[in-house]
Amino acid sequence: MITFRDKLCAAQKNHQSWLCVGLDPDPAQMPVMPGLNDVSRITTFCQAIVEATHDLVCAFKPNLAFFLAHGSEGLRALKETIRAVPDDVPVVLDAKLGDIGNTQRLYGQAVFGAFDADAVTISPYMGEDVIIPLLDAYPGRGVYVVCRSSNPDGGRFQDHPGHSPYLYEQVATAAQGWAQTYPQSVVGLVVGATQPDEMVALREITPELPFLIPGVGAQGGSLDVAVRYGAPIDGPGPLINVSRGVLYASKRADYASAARDAATRLRDDINQLRESTKDHQDEQA
Repeated sequence: MITFRDKLCAAQKNHQSWLCVGLDPDPAQMPVMPGLNDVSRITTFCQAIVEATHDLVCAFKPNLAFFLAHGSEGLRALKETIRAVPDDVPVVLDAKLGDIGNTQRLYGQAVFGAFDADAVTISPYMGEDVIIPLLDAYPGRGVYVVCRSSNPDGGRFQDHPGHSPYLYEQVATAAQGWAQTYPQSVVGLVVGATQPDEMVALREITPELPFLIPGVGAQGGSLDVAVRYGAPIDGPGPLINVSRGVLYASKRADYASAARDAATRLRDDINQLRESTKDHQDEQA
């Protein structure tokens, strides 16, 4: 079996890309498609985005909620969307699962079996009982642990003042241990680009863990910080996720070509920052 690590590293190398496109299909934001209902529009829209951008990205990240909102037909659209992704591009299902024991194992069966995703996001609030069932049952897959989220109120619990180490630091330390115990799988962290200081701190705590980085684009996160501190010392590079900035680059019939143009610019911007960061590091060496 090709592992998530192998597939991600190959896509990043072959496409020269750290860009991950988030698939968050909102019918209110999508172009009008006469004769199609919302679910059909979602399927058509996502498949067109995948077709237009698959050679520019290192991964796609469909968000479960945008499909689940439409019931069983929406889940069928999710499956068809994932099926449209070429075999050499990994899929991270953004579900933020966070239950325990058999329940989490069955969530894993849905993610890695029914939907055939390569990786998933999880919420670690219930501790290692959330992640161990997935790592035990699905070796070689990827699990990204929500650590320091990009939303404005994320710090209420994640870095509550007066508590040291902060909760997000404890999560990072735990994830580092899980990664060492399950080396065949990828255990990474979700770290928002809107939290640059925390990202710097997390890179110091976990120099070897890969990051999934939301918050660039519409949320105002720093692309420079994501590039500078996103990469671990070895292994897969970061997944720098952009959703709305690619999906809704145009709301007209040219949405697919506009998405490709936006993805191209983002990939090139990331690569320019990668090169300048490398040059700076070489000067300091």
